[in-house]
Amino acid sequence: MAVLVTGAAGFIGFNVVRDLLRAGTSEVIGVDSLNEYYDPELKKYRLNQLSHISGEKSFNFYKGSICDRPFLEEVFAKHKIDKIVNLAAMAGVRYSQEVPQVYFETNVLGTLNLLELMRKHSISKFILASTSSLYAGHPTPFSEDQPVNNPISPYAASKKGAEILCYSYHHLYKIDVTVLRFFTVYGPAGRPDMSYFRFIKAIDSGEQLTLFGDGTQSRDFTYISDISKGVLSAMQRIHGFDVINLGGGGDPITINKMIELLEIDIGKKAKISRLPSQSSDMETTRANNMKAKELLGWEPSVNLEVGLKECVSWYIDNRDFVLKLAHCKGN
Repeated sequence: MAVLVTGAAGFIGFNVVRDLLRAGTSEVIGVDSLNEYYDPELKKYRLNQLSHISGEKSFNFYKGSICDRPFLEEVFAKHKIDKIVNLAAMAGVRYSQEVPQVYFETNVLGTLNLLELMRKHSISKFILASTSSLYAGHPTPFSEDQPVNNPISPYAASKKGAEILCYSYHHLYKIDVTVLRFFTVYGPAGRPDMSYFRFIKAIDSGEQLTLFGDGTQSRDFTYISDISKGVLSAMQRIHGFDVINLGGGGDPITINKMIELLEIDIGKKAKISRLPSQSSDMETTRANNMKAKELLGWEPSVNLEVGLKECVSWYIDNRDFVLKLAHCKGN
């Protein structure tokens, strides 16, 4: 089996590629543009980890954008691809308000390019990474049958566009599509714009951390190993079009509580600079995971206390490297 993973040097993509290789997948093809939303050195760090893991196994990496159709055509011509996991995306809710066109180019046009090449090469399985941000305005726990027609950020709107395209191609060309809506993914070597990453760095360095709102907003934090496990489970053929939540389970955790846990793990008190909440931010997220359990046999297994300890441990082990990373555009 040959699997194409886009966004292979990204946080989730790296973990998915690693787990595919460890599972013995015969060929993994990785694509990533190494864009500068955050420092590409972190993406190169992840790719270096993959080079050590792959060993005798076949991992081929190509630098390029899914928005570049000729580039993609060259990749598809070189490999007989069986399945595609599209994790390439412009991420970050706040930054999408500054450069919305970039989000639509990557998240919508890029997805369209992949679907067109799937049709051309008769590839039947497609996994799309989507987001819990689509559920804004709905009561929790969020369920896949809730209408998600009121995105409150360009980022969420672009993900909605990608989902709609996937449904159209499923309807027209019988492509088997699984859309996975992720809930606040965190873990070691994660995205520097995510709150836990920024907070760990600030607390450890004795700097002020910026907190939007009063900290009572809550999230369904989902550890990266659980997300990767869910992606691999979704690679089975489901014969249709399905949207599936992958959330951390249990009660959502407030941002204030997350900061308290990090203070304990790091052994220092946080210095907090509070700013007004953002109109693009959701007050709370919580997943109904029943569909994931029924269709994929998937349940989350890592709670926030355990997951944050792993994040802090990675940060401490790699402190010098992290402190050299350039400022993230999403911060």
